[in-house]
Formats: sequence, C-alpha cells, structure tokens
Amino acid sequence: MGMIQEFKEFAVKGNAMDLAVGVIIGGAFGKIVDSIVGDLIMPLVSRVVGKLDFSNLFVVLGDNPNSLTALAELKKAGIPVFAYGSFLTILVNFVILAFIIFMMIKQMNRLRPTEAPAPAPEAPATPEDVLLLREIRDALKK
Repeated sequence: MGMIQEFKEFAVKGNAMDLAVGVIIGGAFGKIVDSIVGDLIMPLVSRVVGKLDFSNLFVVLGDNPNSLTALAELKKAGIPVFAYGSFLTILVNFVILAFIIFMMIKQMNRLRPTEAPAPAPEAPATPEDVLLLREIRDALKK
C-alpha cells in the first residue's frame, strides 16, 4: 500500500502535472509547427527556389546490376546507398522550424509586460577604522 500512496503523491504534485501538460502541449505545438513548415512555408520556398525536396539525392555504394534509379528500389534490393538527400531535407526543415520558433518567441516576449530593472546595490559602508585613517591622513597633509 505504501508504494501506491507514494506514486499518488508523486503524480499529483504540481511539478509532475506541469511537466505532463508541457509535454502534451509541446507535442501538439510540434505538429502545428511541422504543418506550418511542411504545408505552408516549404511549398512557397520550393516555388521561389525550385524543387527543395532533396530526399531522392543519393550515391550508390555497391553494385547495381539492375540499374535501379529510385532510392526506395535500391534500399529494397539491399544495395548500400549513401542517402544524403534525406538529411539535407530534414536540415532545411529544421532551420526553417527553428527560425519560426525564434520569431514566435520573440513576439511572445514583446507582448509580455517588461519588469522594472532591479535597483543597483548600494556600495557597502566604509568601516570606521578606514574613515579614521583617512582623517589622520588629511590632518597630516595640512
């Protein structure tokens, strides 16, 4: 019974619930951003730049007796290929995704109320012995 009680306390703690909500919202937000990148931005970029899907770029590393040309066919036949195009597509998607998230966070930060800067800490008070030594020094100068 003790283990069930411990789990119940853990599960209903604020931090665990906040984490669960964050993971769920993060997953949903990831799908939204993926859709923005894949369905809205990438087609526009492809229209401007040209074909931007590099997923079919590869180098055949083994023998290709049937002269296969499609990546899926080569992989199905078990012929080793250096498929760098898929990596390039994912890299371009990541850069676009990171830029979108950066812009969204920048806008959210702009909407937040700014906090007043903290006052500068006051200089510590000068010890009395130092003040006394300064007075003696000034008296000797006269």
